[in-house]
This record gives sequence, C-alpha cells and structure tokens, in this order.
Amino acid sequence: MLVESLRDIGYSLHTAVSDVIDNSLTAGARKIELHAETHAEVPAIGILDDGIGMTEPELLEAMRPGSRNPLESRTTTDLGRFGLGLKTASFSQCRRLTVVTRRNGVTSGAVWDLDTVAARDRWIVELPDDFTKIPWAERLATDGTLVVWQKLDRLVGPNGQGSRQDLVRLLDETAGHVEFVFHRFLSGVKGREGRVCISLNGRSLEPFDPFHSHHPATQHHQEETFALTGRNIRIQPVTLPHHDKVSKDEWTRYGGPEGYVKNQGFYLYRNRRLIVHGTWFGLARQLELTKLCRVRIDMPSSLDAEWKIDVKKAWAQPPPPVRERLRRIIDRIGVPSKRTYTVRGSRLAGDSRLPVWTRSQDKNRISYMLNTEHPLFSAFEHRLDPETADEFRKLVALIVSTLPVEALYADVSASAESVEPAALASEDFKEIVEATWGVLRERGLSVDDVENHMRSADPFRSRWKDVTRLFQAMAAERQGES
Repeated sequence: MLVESLRDIGYSLHTAVSDVIDNSLTAGARKIELHAETHAEVPAIGILDDGIGMTEPELLEAMRPGSRNPLESRTTTDLGRFGLGLKTASFSQCRRLTVVTRRNGVTSGAVWDLDTVAARDRWIVELPDDFTKIPWAERLATDGTLVVWQKLDRLVGPNGQGSRQDLVRLLDETAGHVEFVFHRFLSGVKGREGRVCISLNGRSLEPFDPFHSHHPATQHHQEETFALTGRNIRIQPVTLPHHDKVSKDEWTRYGGPEGYVKNQGFYLYRNRRLIVHGTWFGLARQLELTKLCRVRIDMPSSLDAEWKIDVKKAWAQPPPPVRERLRRIIDRIGVPSKRTYTVRGSRLAGDSRLPVWTRSQDKNRISYMLNTEHPLFSAFEHRLDPETADEFRKLVALIVSTLPVEALYADVSASAESVEPAALASEDFKEIVEATWGVLRERGLSVDDVENHMRSADPFRSRWKDVTRLFQAMAAERQGES
C-alpha cells in the first residue's frame, strides 16, 4: 500500500509536527496550538490553528496524496512543497488522521484510518457528522483547522517500543525544535510586529535565534545578494560572541547539545523557515577556529527544485552556481571567527610585558618555552648556588619538553571554553604579587611602570581587582612602617 510505504519516508516527531505547522502558516495562521494527551487511555496529538480554514472540497483535495505539483508556482508565503506533507507527516507518527476545518463558520471533517483502509482494501475517507468526540474540536474558531493524530503506534506502540514517558520527552524536544525552526515567525519581522504565537499545552514557545542577533558582542558582517535564474539568494555571515563575552548559560544554550563546532556553518532558510543548519555543504571542514561562524542563507520557495529540497524540508543541496559562489567566499566568512580566537591568542602572547611562557615560530614549527627572564625566575635562579642553578635549568627544560601538546589540542578542539589554568591559592597568589612587585621595583621601575607590566600578564591580568587590593594593603603597610 502506498501510504504504508510513505510512513517510512524518514520523519521524526520533530519534522512531522513542523510539516503540519508549515500548512498552518501557509493558511495565514497567527496562533497555533499544539496539544497532547499523553496520559489518556488513547494518547493523541493535535495541531490547531486560526488560519483561513478549508471548504469540504478543499479538505478532500488536501487529504489526497500528492495534491499539488512540486513544480507548480507558489506564493512567497507558501511553505508547502509536494502536497504530501499533511499525509506523510501524519502517518509517519499515527494510523488515524482526523482533520476538522472551518471556514466562515462552516465546519467540515475527514478521517483517514489506515486500519479501515487495510480491512476494506479501499481508499476510504470517512466524513463524520458529529465532531463533539474529536479531541480539541471545540476550540476551533470561526476559521481554522485542527489536525488530530490518534493510534500513535510509532510513538506509543503495543509492543513496548515507546512508553508514555518517551512521548513526553519527545514532545519537549519537539517544542525546542519548533522554537528553533520557526524562530523568525515567533519573533516577528520587526520587533513583536507580525509575530506568530505557538504554544504546547498552553505553554507559549519562545524563539531561539541561533545567531544571538541582539547580543552586543555578536558581529554582523556585510550581507551579499546572489541572483540565480532571476531570483535572489541573500547571504549574511555572523560571528557569535566569544565565551568570555557571554554568561555560562548563554554559552551552553547557543552551542546546542552538539556544541559550537558541530553547529557552525550555513543555516538555510526557505521563506524564513529553517531547512538545514550546521553544515558547510562539503565545502569546508568544521574546525575549532571557525566554530563561532554561522552564515544565514535566505532562499525563496521558487528555487526548491534547484536546491533539491526534500519532502520533509529537512535536507537541501546548493545548486552548482551557488556552490561556486560559496566556495569563493567561504574563506572570507570564516576569517572573523578565526580572528576572535587568533587575535585574542596573539594578544595574550605578544602584549604581555611579563610573559611566563614565550612562543616562537621557525618556518612551520611552533614552540613554547618558559621565560627564564621573567623577574621571579631570574631572581630565584640568582639566589641559587651554581650547581643548584644548573639543576633548576634542567628541571625547566624537562617541564618544557613534556608540554602535553596532543592532550591540549584534543581538549581545546572539543571544548576550548572549558580549558583553563589551575587556580592559585590565595596565599600563593599574594606572595607572587608581592615578590613580583619587589623584584620590579628593585630593577628601578616606577610604581606606574610596575603596575603596567603586571596588568599586561596573567595571573595578574585576570585577577586585577585582587592585585589592586594587595597593592593598597602593601602601601598601607609601608606607610605604617614609616
């Protein structure tokens, strides 16, 4: 049976619900309610909207597989593709699909039950006269459509392949998916103007913008427009804030479950609806240094065939002319993300007047050495007798030669923000501040020069408030002695 075959087209609950929401948005809905009865004897899921609704002939046409030609011209707000979404999305999750729709107060309904179709060996669509027993039908307004899924065999099956708790978890994940895929509809075009309200069991869903657009540290780069067969594609590169510019919660949220490295790349939108994300379309590798780079691509639905948009609207492939354009600009759009890390690293290595570590590069080889000219190193070594000083230099050489480069690379590549130096104990830090101050003053540096030297280097730079308090305590102690 065709419909039984279409059940295995590859939808998840996330993509199935999104496909039905597409129909609601195409119908002009401004309010979409997702409902779920997870603890009832017969679990059910409903998607209710306040769109224009359908007449009975339109409803019967919508229930027919392949009701629209994918090559047919569509409006700029049409999020459909093949005329299959309602059926394939629904039957990927359930065996009983009910649609109740109302236009100008006139209600129509249709039920398609796969068990009935199989038993009678005929394509039977039932037209109910009584809508009172259909979940959530009473919530329909003057215009709108309600889609109800029952017999959720793919979600809560009789053979234990899914439990009620699994269904609750999947619904929570679906809510997050909707907040992500439709974030531009949830936000509205200008501020809150024109926004679409979507809820799950009464809880309003909030937009999740993967570009962190309103954060002051987000870098928005020049938008490009590329014409393909007379239709425009817009490309907007964005560099997300470095982890020290956002809160820990924000960093985790915008990294997503798979992290920043996996979520870098192109984000393709079709009529403002997210289709695919976190991919370079095979044109570049996902690297640690470019993990903050995300590029929004906006395409019209009239280019569906060129982009090979699939029936689930979850996969696409850039047409050759676009691939060539992206190939030429991909290095440039990755530069800002790289600069966020490399410039910061160069600053830490180059601007410090008191570096503990030094970096040297000879052709393609980069080495890190302990700076034996550091005031505390040199002062300590000068206090040693020649034999002990020689042993000290050998110990420093041992430490440098065993720098765990591979482990550092692996950790930084996986999660750079979680790699940080071990904290100094308060008493140790106090002694290092006092010793550094004393050595630099003995070398003839003024108070201002000492502060400038220490402010440029860690561990002082990252704890400058503590350093300032220690300076004040040292000054007060010197005044007391005098």
